[in-house]
Amino acid sequence: MIRHLPAATVLCTALFASGLALAQTAPAAKPAAKPAAAKPAAKTQAKAAPVAKALPAADADQMAAAQRTHFGAYDCEFNQKVDIAMNAKSPGYVDVKYKNSVFTMKPVLSSTGALRLEDVTGRTLMLQIANKSMLMDTKIGQRLVDGCIHPEQAKFNAANKT
Repeated sequence: MIRHLPAATVLCTALFASGLALAQTAPAAKPAAKPAAAKPAAKTQAKAAPVAKALPAADADQMAAAQRTHFGAYDCEFNQKVDIAMNAKSPGYVDVKYKNSVFTMKPVLSSTGALRLEDVTGRTLMLQIANKSMLMDTKIGQRLVDGCIHPEQAKFNAANKT
């Protein structure tokens, strides 16, 4: 038979049992939800097109170099195309279209007779020599496309075949 337990033991047992009962019936407390991070206004709006800054006026040397540029379509290696047109907004500058990019370039005559079309952003360079042209990425030091032939260069190549 059960002998009389001290009152403190009984009291502790009763409190412990009631705590277990509460723990089993009380719903688990959920951590407070984090408020949704507010998105900056700039990211939610459509990105604005970059503002084109005005190019410096072309000098006489640049205008002469622009006149020596072969305008029109170039057929390049691996069935690639390059198209060069006069820049509509800035006389003396040309636009070189390759794939989905258009590069505004400044024509410069080199001491070797080659025509350099230098990207105004410093990213690309188009070299035009008598028999072919190539487009280079100057940042990584690689050709983007080589063996580009304009109809005028094709005429030169045909005339100089040996």
